[in-house]
Amino acid sequence: MLILLSPAKSLDYETPAQTATHTVPDLVAESTQLIAQLRELSVPDVATLMDISDNLATLNVGRFAAWRPKFTASNSKQAVLAFNGDVYEGLDAPSLSEKQLLWAQDHIRILSGLYGLLRPLDWMQPYRLEMGTRLANPRGKDLYAWWGTQITDAINTVLAQDPHPVVINLASQEYFKSVKPKLLKAPVIECVFEDWKNGQWKVISFHAKRARGLMARYIVEHRLTKVSQLQAFDVEGYAWDESASSAAKLVYRRKQAA
Repeated sequence: MLILLSPAKSLDYETPAQTATHTVPDLVAESTQLIAQLRELSVPDVATLMDISDNLATLNVGRFAAWRPKFTASNSKQAVLAFNGDVYEGLDAPSLSEKQLLWAQDHIRILSGLYGLLRPLDWMQPYRLEMGTRLANPRGKDLYAWWGTQITDAINTVLAQDPHPVVINLASQEYFKSVKPKLLKAPVIECVFEDWKNGQWKVISFHAKRARGLMARYIVEHRLTKVSQLQAFDVEGYAWDESASSAAKLVYRRKQAA
């Protein structure tokens, strides 16, 4: 079972990592080429490209300038501990044990605009580059063109190690678009989280993001290996709805947030 997650815009490089165990991203050569292109952009260019404030653009221009192809303890942090958005609050990786982090290392991959595909314990230097960014490059008009089939190929390499592979998609649509499902050598199961609001079931972004992290943690804590085991997920009031689900989509619903 391989879990796919999106990254987060918010980062935490102040809190010390609870583990020294780390790896280095596999696609650093690709990241280095992207950084070279990003360094050609001015603060106004970055602000326009990413639709962010001048202050955030200045911060990220500085990050691009500081980025180095050599990863060290002083310039990097393990990805799953550095990301700090809604998904990662649900996952709460800092509270996982060393054994749980090592299990996650084998069963979770994080899609990334700059790094392509990250393992949880891959050292990562701070950045902001969303997958949907329309950064013109030698391979096309955006990052989807840049990564092509590389992310899918990297996922397939992981799947080849599992006799009964399956992909659990907990990533956003923006990030999962970087994967080519038809080329994946495993079925894809999507998890959808809905809340009852104004008389109907809705995907509420904040709650859904947190729930994706909660699901990832649930899988890690219980070391799940079969899709059927996901049906028991019941964290923070969610419950699997068989009538709304299908073989390729598991729907979880709750009437009131916990």
